[in-house]
Amino acid sequence: MKEFGGKVLFLDRSDINTDEIIPAKYLTENTKLALQPYILEDLKLGGFDPAVDVEGKGVIVTRANFGCGSSREHAVWVFEVNDINVVIAESFARIFRQNMYNCGMLAIELPKTDIEAIFGLGRDVEIAIDLADCTLTATGAKTLTIPFKMNEFDKKLVEAGGWLTYADKKY
Repeated sequence: MKEFGGKVLFLDRSDINTDEIIPAKYLTENTKLALQPYILEDLKLGGFDPAVDVEGKGVIVTRANFGCGSSREHAVWVFEVNDINVVIAESFARIFRQNMYNCGMLAIELPKTDIEAIFGLGRDVEIAIDLADCTLTATGAKTLTIPFKMNEFDKKLVEAGGWLTYADKKY
């Protein structure tokens, strides 16, 4: 099973939609890798430059309703090809969250107080995930260990590496 975690990319806004994650004009690309340079291209956040800020990050920490908008898998694929395997938010659009699990990636929902605590660790934060225990450890100005909930089926999808691998092994 792959390891989850890494350096954090903070996106301090709610309602980040799939058009901001990967603009619709790139949905005609015929490989996941072709999406790579366009990650978060249309996201407008003060001081944020995707060409500089995304590289080397493995985790996104953000606010509520992440992945709202169109139900495209491309929004998850662009994270996958940029080595981002965890998104932590107060809430997710249902289809986006399920697409994360289906691709063997983690969408972790935490209460607002926990999200605030992670944001409070500073800008240079790393997060490690213990999937077996459903805990995350965020290290910055100090260290926080936070439990999270995940249903057993979605956990099995992630452990398998996604829906296709799970189905191949199971059926």
